[in-house]
Amino acid sequence: MSQTRAELSVWVGGAAGDGIAASGESFAKACARSGYHVFAYNSYQSAIRGGHVCMHIRVGRQKVWTHGDGLQYLVALNADSVERYAARVPPGGAILYNRDKFDVKPERIPQGVQAIGLPVMELVGNQLMQNIALMGALYELLGLDAGAFKGLIRERFAKKGEGIVATNLSAFDKGAAFARAHAQPGGIRIGASDGKHRLVASGNALIAFGAVAAGCRFYAAYPMTPASSILHWMAKNAVKTGTLVKQAEDEIAVLNMAIGASHAGVRAMCATSGGGFALMSEAVGEAAMTETPVVVVEVQRAGPSTGVPTKTEQADLFQLLGASQGDFPKIILAPRTFNECYSMTIQAFNLADKYQCPVLLSSDLYLSERNETFEGLDITNIPIERGEIVTEANGEPYRRFLDTKTGVSPRALPGTPGTVYVAATDEHDPDGVVISDVFTNPSMRAKMMEKRMRKLDHILKELPEPELEGPKDADLTLIGWGSTYAVLVEAMQALNQEGLSAKGGSASGGKVNVFAPRALWPFKGEATRRLLERCTMTLAVEANYIGQLAKLIRMETGLAIQHHLHKYDGEPFEPAQVIAHARKLLKTKPKESTVASVVSDEGLPPDFSPIAAPGSEAVRVH
Repeated sequence: MSQTRAELSVWVGGAAGDGIAASGESFAKACARSGYHVFAYNSYQSAIRGGHVCMHIRVGRQKVWTHGDGLQYLVALNADSVERYAARVPPGGAILYNRDKFDVKPERIPQGVQAIGLPVMELVGNQLMQNIALMGALYELLGLDAGAFKGLIRERFAKKGEGIVATNLSAFDKGAAFARAHAQPGGIRIGASDGKHRLVASGNALIAFGAVAAGCRFYAAYPMTPASSILHWMAKNAVKTGTLVKQAEDEIAVLNMAIGASHAGVRAMCATSGGGFALMSEAVGEAAMTETPVVVVEVQRAGPSTGVPTKTEQADLFQLLGASQGDFPKIILAPRTFNECYSMTIQAFNLADKYQCPVLLSSDLYLSERNETFEGLDITNIPIERGEIVTEANGEPYRRFLDTKTGVSPRALPGTPGTVYVAATDEHDPDGVVISDVFTNPSMRAKMMEKRMRKLDHILKELPEPELEGPKDADLTLIGWGSTYAVLVEAMQALNQEGLSAKGGSASGGKVNVFAPRALWPFKGEATRRLLERCTMTLAVEANYIGQLAKLIRMETGLAIQHHLHKYDGEPFEPAQVIAHARKLLKTKPKESTVASVVSDEGLPPDFSPIAAPGSEAVRVH
């Protein structure tokens, strides 16, 4: 007898080149169109073919914050996926596979789990259609309406002709018919949805959409995972949005092009990952010294150097803080959700223009590349603030870098009559005249430094206030930033539902809350200190080795976060990992500070080597 749940998870595993992303994303999108909330995370490698890839799709009747901890249904496109994940499938779940390619040994199947091998060649006569046949079988097991998925088949293959569409629809139906005839209905099913058609996208797509909504009309990039899909989105929609998109020869050229476009008055943005941002560092200082607004998106991945190109991490915060040499005003924003990817990109452009400085938008692979349902974007009332721009000379000599109370000088775009000036990267006076070629002027240098740095006090007033989410009298405060916010919210909800507290347990719950700042520089130290000094016990959860946010908080507030949970294996935190550690702290209430780390279980021995392993002949791509 089937049990109905509020959510369930499907994993699609195989090798690169098996079409995992296409079939997994189609399933996620179809569920979203059918009224469910969806979260899809693709754990993939830097290989064109071979290796191991697993798409985690979590479907819920209510908001799902993360990809979750486990699965109920496994679509295995190779034997390796069965070896890794079969033991995790619970009773009532199922494993679906193409039995023409491999067979599953009975001893590998947990008790109460169905193993359904489709004879793909017999059913559809073409191994290239195994994914669609398996999806048909999956839909049959789940008892879901296949209308949305079939609609996606029609959309995807429409340009190839009605014959191709019909062939793929037939493959889906034959897969479903086979499951109907040879398998039991899935023992785990999801309840009915609310029927609302939901949109699904990636974080990078919403950053790109936010940029266009903010009036960005120049975008430059050099492809670098996991920022590349911003370039893809911008290029695909360039004509429609009126945006000039330039793929440059390297990241040095990328940011310099964006600065040049912005100097001319065009809102400009570029994006990269850690290695590319290292090359951009000098140009960040150029934007600061010339007081040119520009937005730079830095999508973090596991480093250092080339690191693990297709895995997530949050270890670039100090790189962003220290970008370029010297002291200068810059802004670092860290969106936590899809809605914030959109809205904070718009805010980044407004702050860059208003304060004439670089704004760095920090994301990571887990936030940028996952696919998720979202709603509530305001696309009709978009604030556009260009700051103080001189449109005509007022009779006085124009001073581009005039010393003002706010530190923000009147900006003139090239071609404005009577406003000729030099935008030098050397230190200069209010007229733009370099002060160090012949005679160094110490007092002028100090004056110009103070002018620029004065902006920070005014920027601080415009940044979002830090806040505690959840009960104010919590026994434990979970602290994080960026993409880890989602897992902290899910952990908070689960722990509060348990009703576990440091005071011995309570059925009423409400004993865990979350602190996750969205503005990381300039840092709201005093406001943060007032919030955190009242917290009973604190746990910083960060996807890096040294706890960079916790160190920043201590630098700016003098407060030390009591406990630390780190993850640096390339995979995102799983809710169970945070919940288990938080539960332990609430039970034991350690007086001494603790530091712990967690690692995801990929079904491999700790000393696993890819040599002679399935897919070891994989072709890599950086």
